Amino acid sequence: MPRSSLSLPSPRLRRPTTTHARQFHASISRRHLVGPPHPISHLRPVIYDDAPPPPAPHVRHPYSLREFTGDTREYQWKMQRQELDAFNHAFWLDSNTRFYAAKNAVLESLPEGTSTEQREAALSAFYSRWVAQERTRLDEYDAKWRKRNWSTVLLGARVRYQEFVSLITRPFRRD
Repeated sequence: MPRSSLSLPSPRLRRPTTTHARQFHASISRRHLVGPPHPISHLRPVIYDDAPPPPAPHVRHPYSLREFTGDTREYQWKMQRQELDAFNHAFWLDSNTRFYAAKNAVLESLPEGTSTEQREAALSAFYSRWVAQERTRLDEYDAKWRKRNWSTVLLGARVRYQEFVSLITRPFRRD
């Protein structure tokens, strides 16, 4: 294909390789995975690559933080993060299970020869009642979730700040 006299040759840009890109981005790469959506809760579970470490074999009490090596705040943050995910999943699993059961009850209560318009009207009335009925429950969940989420975010920030301070002060420590 002939080139026009007005076209300029485009410079070839090299795509950064992993090694090349790591020169610009020095943080630890995380590989948290996201699973497929749950069929009822519709939430996609997060599979963390930095799950809490297993307990040491010499301590027998299952709830003692002394059984873990290192900073217990980091362990607490990882556990809190997973508990928040479980809380969120449990709420939406329960809510959606009840919603689908109530919706099916409305649909089954309709007579055989119900027209599409009558079916849509029944579902519209059901949705309105459902939202009104669930408002208080959703507001309570929202308040609890926000409180727990901020607690998890702040604890995670404290852990990261402590890691940063430790990294900065490491050269000056006398071991």
